[in-house]
Amino acid sequence: MKRTGLALATAATLTVLGCTNMTPREQGTVSGAAIGAAAGAGIAAISGGNGWTGAAIGGVLGGTVGNIKGKNQQ
Repeated sequence: MKRTGLALATAATLTVLGCTNMTPREQGTVSGAAIGAAAGAGIAAISGGNGWTGAAIGGVLGGTVGNIKGKNQQ
């Protein structure tokens, strides 16, 4: 369990560091997709559905909304 937590923390840190040279639109797309995927997987797990399917659908929807929001910020 400790290895999983360390791997997730490392991935989150690298993701944040990789966003420093992005435009607001790109940042919105990436962060929206990540938040959407996490929410979709969580909702699917709670409701008894397939977590991977929920993550895929949530990631697409979150990325789309994040892209639109980032475009409006530019």
